[in-house]
This record gives sequence, C-alpha cells and structure tokens, in this order.
Amino acid sequence: MHSNDFIELEEKYGAHNYHPLPVVLAKGEGIYLWDVEGNKYYDFLSAYSAVNQGHCHPKIINVLIEQAKTLTLTSRAFYNNCLGPYEKYITEYFGYDKMLPMNSGAEADETALKLCRKWAYEKKGIPENEAKIIVCLGNFHGRTITVISMSNDPDSYKGFGPFTPGFVKIPYNDLTELEKALEDPTVAGFLVEPIQGEAGVMVPDEGYLKKAYEMCKAKNVLFIADEVQTGLCRTGKMLACDHEEIKPDIVILGKALSGGTMPISAVLADDEVMLVIKPGEHGSTFGGNPLASKVAVASLEVLKEENLADNAENMGKIFREEVGKIKSEMIELIRGKGLLNGIVIKPKNGKEAWDVCVKMKENGLLAKPTHKHIIRFAPPLVINEEQIREAVKIIEKSLKQVEES
Repeated sequence: MHSNDFIELEEKYGAHNYHPLPVVLAKGEGIYLWDVEGNKYYDFLSAYSAVNQGHCHPKIINVLIEQAKTLTLTSRAFYNNCLGPYEKYITEYFGYDKMLPMNSGAEADETALKLCRKWAYEKKGIPENEAKIIVCLGNFHGRTITVISMSNDPDSYKGFGPFTPGFVKIPYNDLTELEKALEDPTVAGFLVEPIQGEAGVMVPDEGYLKKAYEMCKAKNVLFIADEVQTGLCRTGKMLACDHEEIKPDIVILGKALSGGTMPISAVLADDEVMLVIKPGEHGSTFGGNPLASKVAVASLEVLKEENLADNAENMGKIFREEVGKIKSEMIELIRGKGLLNGIVIKPKNGKEAWDVCVKMKENGLLAKPTHKHIIRFAPPLVINEEQIREAVKIIEKSLKQVEES
C-alpha cells in the first residue's frame, strides 16, 4: 500500500476531526520520522510535545516491553506493585505531597478543575455551586465539554453547547484584568498555560506568572498551571513555571510524561488540596496502571539523565537566532522559549502557513500551522546543533520556494 491508500482509508472510515498534512508515517527514531515510502523527515512537532525524549527512546521502550510482559492493568480496585513507587518518584521529583494519575491531558485538566472546586467548598468556604475559576482568552486545555466552555475559539465551542458555567474569562498576560477578577470572593482558582501553545506560542511578559501567582496567594486563590505542553523540559526548564521560580498549587502534566508511548497524565498538589478528593469521587480505570507507572518513571529519568532542559534552552536560542537571519517577507515574527517556538507567517501571493508546511514536508521537515497564520516548531529535545542548523536551512529553502511559486 502507498500513502494515498492509507489516506483514503482514513477519509472513508475515520471521523473527519483532523486535517493532517498529506504524509503517512510508518517509523520514528530520535528526531526523525519515515513515511511508508521510506522518505525521512525532521519531526518539528513532536506529537504536540509528547515526544520530548525522541521517538522510540530505547530506555523507555525497553521498560514498556518488560512491564507489558508482566502486568498491564489491574484497575484501582486493587493495589499494584508499580503505582506506589511511581507516586513516590514523581512527587519527590517535583516537590509535592501527592499525585493523582490519569491518562490524557484533558482528563488531567478536568481533575484539576474538580480539585479546585472541591477545595473551594471544603477549605475556602465558598457556598456550594458558586465557585468560579478564572481562565485566559486564547487558552487550550483540551476538547471536553467543560474545557471548551472556557474557550473563545469558535472552532472549539461552536455547535457543542450548552456549556459548563463557573468560568471567568480574562485576557492572557493582563495583570490588571486578573486583579479585577480576583476581587470576586467566589473565585477559587486561576488556570493558566505558562505559554499558550495552541494559541500560537504566546509567551507572556517576564514577571507575569510570578506576579499572577502572588496576586492569587493574596486572595487565597489556587494558582493552577497547565504544563501539559510546556512542562517536562520543553521550554528550557523542567517546568515553564520554573523560569519565574514559582510553585503552583496544582500542576497538570501529560504528553511527554510517557515519552510519547501511551496516554499518561498526572496532577500534582499538596495534601491540603489533594486530600479533598475522597474514595469514589474521582478516578479512571486506566489511570495509574502498572504499565503507565513504569513508563512514566523511565520517561522522567531520561529527562534528567540526558540534561534535556539545558539542551532545549541552548538549542532554542540557536533556532531563534538562525531563523532571525532568514530574509523572507513571509516571516512576520519569531517567538518562543526553549524548543517551543512559533513563526508568524504573513501571507504572500495567496500562500499561507499551510502552504509553507506542505513545502517543508516536501523538503524533509514536518511542522503544522495553528490558527492558519502561525507555524509551531517543537522538535524532540534530543536534537543537536548540527541538526538545528540543517533544519533551519530547510525552513529557509521552503519559504523561498513558496514565495517564488
């Protein structure tokens, strides 16, 4: 079978809820992907930052295989011999009392929302069913009904109402509006992405997160960091919040927590917050399964053993510097932190960000537009300087070809 055959199968038998680039991938290793015809590509999406450790990392894959041969799932109806060690490892790793394991990032976000609301009623004394959570315009926390209730993106919410109440929407990177919203005594939490990825790699002003955290503390409001995409070394620190030396009340992790091998997510908090959830009030059949527990530990070990935060910081600087040297009328702006970067594309001759991505695919590099005019560049964190420079040459070549077409 050829690429077109596989694309036709998906078109015929699959729901049309994605618009992929026309490439059919069959193999991955490190920073590279290969399609079914054997063409090799730089991966500059990393499955939306789920493959920080690189595709099919040997240590992670070996752990996955060995545990898969032994025990994969028991449900939380019983204890297993993998979850406790994982909980101890991850809580000590990030400095929290407790962890609640889930599968997808969206599930972890939902978990954090439930924790925040329960804490509001049991600890803060907000009247039942009156708790509000502040969120930011441009956010992306998943696709569940509750999560899209926070969204101001019509692609996310249009046609899916009625929506979940209890959210206050304010502009991102706006402390004045946050201050106003925090005056409401029924506000329980502030949910924020340290960098808004899906919005186009929107990096807030320096000091924004720290000041927002302090403002929340002053009003006894939980600061909740969605680090599903920005965490686990992507931005040059273990967590993006580490850039401003703050410790969120709740941290949400996912994606690269498994090294891209399976759905694993986690919510971290101290006892005062986490222990408001009692048996039977929240859970997941697959959350905290033995296979996921072993894989998550291995994935976290790789991040530290290979100094991937430092590499992301250094390679990200080189990437932005080299892209900044490209002479192209289509490059309007470059922004990012670590190896989470975005290029704002100015349309030319009817050509847009999608056309640039198609051309880059033809030249051996895979990336994807977000919001039609921004291309997100997020390679696996194991990439080296030589590879970064070669990838930038592909980007430059592709832009030139699109401009001249």
